Amino acid sequence: MMTPQKHTENKAEWYAIHTKYKCEKYVVSALKSKNIKAYTPVLQVTKQYTRKIVNREIPLINCYAFVNVRPEDFVKVLQTEYVFSFLKIGRELSIVKQEEIDLLKRITGEYNDIKAEEIEYVLGAEVEIISGNLTGVKGILLEKQSKHNFLVELRSLSYQLKINVDPNQLRVIRKVALAV
Repeated sequence: MMTPQKHTENKAEWYAIHTKYKCEKYVVSALKSKNIKAYTPVLQVTKQYTRKIVNREIPLINCYAFVNVRPEDFVKVLQTEYVFSFLKIGRELSIVKQEEIDLLKRITGEYNDIKAEEIEYVLGAEVEIISGNLTGVKGILLEKQSKHNFLVELRSLSYQLKINVDPNQLRVIRKVALAV
């Protein structure tokens, strides 16, 4: 969860930056050329047309990228073309936790390979995905639409994401008491 923080320490933290639409990858490239650690989560998308197949990378979150910088590098970031501002809560800059950056990397397939174990699931239960690209993602199991199709609400990012996942790849964290 992003939290506002005062910058009393001189250590690098992750921050979200607002970018121009469809310029996220360009901004990350420009920041890296300035020796600034930058990241934008991208998904690999394959589209099949009548005469060709096209592979593309599209941003997971439009108009945002992430930078790992010290306070003295804020100006360098803001002087980069197509960077509009840092994400703020109130007047304070929002720090993005390393766990959330790791979560985005799992969603986009940069992390994987954890063994699954079979479980019983209950609608409304808090679950964690224990295998595949989304390993470590926690949410609420909202609906079972078929054998391999679940609707899970992800709290961390305040998004609802419909995912196709095998029941063997879910672990119940906390069951919900049913009303009588």
